[in-house]
Amino acid sequence: MRSLLFVPGDSPRKLDKGFASGADILLIDLEDSVAPAAKAEARRVAAEFLASRIPEPARPRLYVRVNALDTGLTDADLDAVIAAGAEGIMLPKACGGPDVTRLDAKIAVREAETGRADGAARIIAIATETAEAVFRTGTYRGASHRLEGLAWGGEDLAADIGAANRDEAGAWLETFRFARTMNLLGAVAAEVTPIDTVYVDFRNEAGLAAECRAAVRDGYTAKMAIHPAQVPVINAAFTPSEAALAEARAIVAAFAAAGDAGVIGIDGKMFDRPHLKRAERLIARAGG
Repeated sequence: MRSLLFVPGDSPRKLDKGFASGADILLIDLEDSVAPAAKAEARRVAAEFLASRIPEPARPRLYVRVNALDTGLTDADLDAVIAAGAEGIMLPKACGGPDVTRLDAKIAVREAETGRADGAARIIAIATETAEAVFRTGTYRGASHRLEGLAWGGEDLAADIGAANRDEAGAWLETFRFARTMNLLGAVAAEVTPIDTVYVDFRNEAGLAAECRAAVRDGYTAKMAIHPAQVPVINAAFTPSEAALAEARAIVAAFAAAGDAGVIGIDGKMFDRPHLKRAERLIARAGG
């Protein structure tokens, strides 16, 4: 998982365009990008799209962002998309592990009712969209076997606080850097994928690339997108380079050859067990 592209669930044209974008995950949106009066139609369109596209062999994974648990719309969303084969559910406005556990139970009932295997649909939670939620990012470990990733959101958090989220140069302000860090640590603690938030200036490719580089540097391994043009930039940034993979494989091989060593040397550099762990993770991200 590197790129996750949001597409409005009520637009067949945009869904088709997103499907061909090269994104690793297509996030069919039933929440923010769909007007209240269009929710029912979006469910219908999303279900038809899922049912028609799931059988295709070469495609992105198809996930759905449902409406938040406190809206009263989540159950109808799940009724429509689990039966149609959604491979994952993104939960917005999550406020800690108990919300994921609650969603897990709802999905499990629908999987049983439709004959799908238990755990077939995964969960990604957006963990920082309210001030309260930021302080609960450490509660996701063990919340559900379905939990696959934690994403953070700066736009809804700004609305909740009543504050700007970026400075004049486009950099995140301190409160939002804190939320970003809390999400990263929460994801790592829960042993799931840390997912960076969207970059809303979708015509600014240089700005997106810079934000991707910063995310990779800091430990994020995936990023959400709001436009198909952002997908190639994100995929390039979050794909481990051949040089990085070569170094990682050399570290793993050297530790294997050294037996139970705590520290090894390669070309005059010292590497210890944390370096080994990091190398193994990088190789796993690249598929071995």
